Amino acid sequence: MTNETATSPSRELYVENEPASLAGAARHALERSGGWTGIVVAAAPTVAFVIANALGGLTWAFIALAVSAPVAFGVRLARRESPRAALIGLVIAAVCALVAALTGEARGFFLVPTLLPAGWTLLFAGSALIGRPLTGIVLNRLAGGPRDWRQHAPLRRVYATTTWVAAGICFVNFVLRVVLYVTEQLAALAVVEVAVIPVPFALAAFTVAAARRAARRSAAVTPAE
Repeated sequence: MTNETATSPSRELYVENEPASLAGAARHALERSGGWTGIVVAAAPTVAFVIANALGGLTWAFIALAVSAPVAFGVRLARRESPRAALIGLVIAAVCALVAALTGEARGFFLVPTLLPAGWTLLFAGSALIGRPLTGIVLNRLAGGPRDWRQHAPLRRVYATTTWVAAGICFVNFVLRVVLYVTEQLAALAVVEVAVIPVPFALAAFTVAAARRAARRSAAVTPAE
């Protein structure tokens, strides 16, 4: 499974001091996702499950997952990717397989990944509504912003905006997955799983770059004490 990318990317993300741009964010997102090879490896268990289910049914899907998930775990470790991320991927695959076994339906494999974006939507939106946008809490230190960033209007706007963007992305992700889940479009669900891998890293990279620019503007208009 690929939903381990939903965990905080800030601990593994490095963004140079460059202007905020979609191109720059996309480049860093691909790098932090392990490149195209890393994306393929992370998505392999999900793809194997869906293909095996289509060809031979649920039993063969479980067999394919039991083979591909440990192999993907080993490959990620061999590539010196984060052991924590690799382990989370393995655990999520096991949980999803358990849900599929309990429901007796192949689509049950996607139930947890379908529901997770709803929780993230509430978390991002709630943090923005109470004036503590989550992207600021998680990424401000990485961006080199001041500890009192909520008192700096440019920084506050960046973090509020990107937090609402994150909430919107998660909501669209949730709605799309629900529609595909209800209609049992397993191949499309697998495509969504793969497609969202770089998204958290892209948003984090863009946020950090934009926050650094905002911090420089804020420092330029605030006389040093």
